[in-house]
Amino acid sequence: MSRPARLAVEDGPEVLHGIFEVSRETVERLTTYVNLLLHWQKAQNLVAPSTLPEAWRRHVADSLQVVAMVPDAARWADLGSGAGFPGLVTAMVQMERLPGAHVHLIESNSRKAAFLRTVIRETGCPATVHAERIEDVSGELAGEIDAVSARALADLSELLAYTEPFQNHGAPAIFHKGKNFRDEVARAAHAWEFDLVERESLIDPDSRLLKISGLRPRGATGKGQTG
Repeated sequence: MSRPARLAVEDGPEVLHGIFEVSRETVERLTTYVNLLLHWQKAQNLVAPSTLPEAWRRHVADSLQVVAMVPDAARWADLGSGAGFPGLVTAMVQMERLPGAHVHLIESNSRKAAFLRTVIRETGCPATVHAERIEDVSGELAGEIDAVSARALADLSELLAYTEPFQNHGAPAIFHKGKNFRDEVARAAHAWEFDLVERESLIDPDSRLLKISGLRPRGATGKGQTG
């Protein structure tokens, strides 16, 4: 007989404390978001089922760390948004903090895109869904973006290629990475040069949030090149 899923102790908005301060109105929007996630998850696989008992901690609080890395960024591109983490969380937090805040959610899966649009409609958060491939929309958006995010999307080397158009306009990228992040950084450094800020995840001590800026292909001319 299979063991039932372990319920998290007090998994709810209280887990956000100590990560980034949010208003009561933001908590209300996030609650609507989580409820929609739980409802839609019954029909389609938006997140790993094992994470649902800890949805606030594993998804909302984890996403909130991204905003904390670049708190003054108002306009974001979230790549491979999936169920909207961290992009929708970013939109709900920044809409009350920064004038003109807006998040572009890039998600080619039509069913996931439909979920994202539903959350936007129900919460009123400032976001736009692009049901397209990243490379087909990045050039159009690049000049409008202050920061880029991606979570559980691809290896770092591939992520850097996706974010190059945005970084060429000065937008840093924030990535969630697991315990093998150092290996990914080492592989990426064979093809790219970049400035890296690493922060330990408050949700999973084995994971890191990586802030990458100054991206350039290795060997390209420019300031700081080592050849």
